[in-house]
Amino acid sequence: MADGHAHRRDFTASIRHLKVFESVVHLQGVRRASEECHLSQPAVTQVIAKLEEQIGVTLLERRASGSYLNQFGVIFHRRTQRFFAQLDQALMDLGVPNGPIPLSRLASRISKSQIRSLIAIVENRFFAQAARALGVSQTSLQRAARDLERILRTPLYTQTASGIAATPAATEFAHKVKLALREIEWGVDEVEAAQGNIEGEIVIGAMLLAGSTVLASVINEFVSEYPNANVRILNGNAEDMLRYLRVGDVDFVIGLLRDEAPDDLVHKALAETPFVIAARHGHPLSKKPAVTLDDLAAYDWVVGTPGASRRIRFEKLFAGRRRPKAHIATCSSPTIRLLLAQSDRLTLLTSYEMVFDEDALTAVPFGPIEPVPSIGLTMRNDWLPTQLQTSFIDLIQKRIVGSLMPTKAQKSPDPSVGTARRPRLVVAS
Repeated sequence: MADGHAHRRDFTASIRHLKVFESVVHLQGVRRASEECHLSQPAVTQVIAKLEEQIGVTLLERRASGSYLNQFGVIFHRRTQRFFAQLDQALMDLGVPNGPIPLSRLASRISKSQIRSLIAIVENRFFAQAARALGVSQTSLQRAARDLERILRTPLYTQTASGIAATPAATEFAHKVKLALREIEWGVDEVEAAQGNIEGEIVIGAMLLAGSTVLASVINEFVSEYPNANVRILNGNAEDMLRYLRVGDVDFVIGLLRDEAPDDLVHKALAETPFVIAARHGHPLSKKPAVTLDDLAAYDWVVGTPGASRRIRFEKLFAGRRRPKAHIATCSSPTIRLLLAQSDRLTLLTSYEMVFDEDALTAVPFGPIEPVPSIGLTMRNDWLPTQLQTSFIDLIQKRIVGSLMPTKAQKSPDPSVGTARRPRLVVAS
């Protein structure tokens, strides 16, 4: 899809402006907020007016007794609260030392340019590359970087043989702040949605094979229902997708779930989908009444990349016995389809994937293969999805349930029915 920011309202308010808004809401008045923020009342009023102008709606109702959130203000304020909570936690985790300025006030002294500089240094590894990526001079970048270091009273950069780079602690801090800033983007999107303008962007991490198969059946329907929304999809293996998820580069990940979710993530299982042994139509093993592991070991295999669920299941399947040749490792669905269709190679696919490949592939009569994996979503455990994101997730769930109908192979009396049965659904509440 097009750039996700193509339709998003230009929002340039500083962290300090967001802090002023937070103060007015908390203290329910401009005068009290001006005292807390050490600004004049006209300056506070101007900050709020500029914030409302950028978002495009009034956020506060002004009364004789004070200033109070309206319906749009409630929506945006919830996101600013989450932003500052995450930013404060990131500062604590960084180990910012106690000083004359408390952490709660320190955040408002950080500028977006300083944060942008730090994130660029982390993502481009060194100052020189970061300056080119931002289109600024190294001198300007270094000034912003050192100003942030001075404000936080914490070393953020280190000299290496290849140049100046962020420390591991600064890298982790940058990831957390980048994720926190997305709360503000989502807040703007939610205010737009509350006005009936459902735009915004969804960024999806799709694990290869299972994840891509699900999305292919959902995207067209979704963009038809939300024509102004932008969908961006990042594909990769499980390790890459979970890393993108943790730093906020993707909103959620879809694909085969690991047995247990890490402490900072949560799984939403949508359906159990058993593994089957896939082969081309007319494969010699498809004609046998029952297939053994020795039969399977006699053929070349296409396996998943290291760490992939299907690779782990393959290794367990042949643990302690003669293993088949497996010189090709890929999670690319088109590649697997062509390799199997043009040879007698075998591979592991889920019964859900077989729904979309049954015209070229079939399940040989072997199984069941335990344990049965689930296809589903992986999300950050503190994630608060927007209406647009929630709608997309609901559509994915609906599409998976609708697609898990018996395939042609399942309707036949072939012995492979047992391994290609319709998965048991596990729909999360």
